[in-house]
Amino acid sequence: MNSQQQQFLNLKTHPARLKAEEAAWFLGFSQHEIPILVAEGLLKPLGRPPETGVKYFSTTALEELRRDVKWLARASDSIVNYWRTRNGNKTAHRGDHHDAPHEVNFKPLAPPAGAPPARHLIAVVE
Repeated sequence: MNSQQQQFLNLKTHPARLKAEEAAWFLGFSQHEIPILVAEGLLKPLGRPPETGVKYFSTTALEELRRDVKWLARASDSIVNYWRTRNGNKTAHRGDHHDAPHEVNFKPLAPPAGAPPARHLIAVVE
């Protein structure tokens, strides 16, 4: 936990609205998990912020969510499912689109005429 996060969490009174990073600290999630929760509809930013704009969250609403065990379970499951799907897609396509050869055979290069044999030179043979 960095000192900025620790100072924030030790405040007696939090501001009425929190940025995504502060909301993550407040709820016990990572900052990169907040957009996942928003996309899943489990967390709603204040107002109608632009898609790429800064999003703020109500401290009052976050306080209610952090006390709701069922919401925390759904949010945690949502994060796990997001990464399971994302990582599953990577491994499913790994063999299909991988351009590198599966096996590489190394063969020593022949030294130039009249030169002593050099054992450190090798060529890749596919």
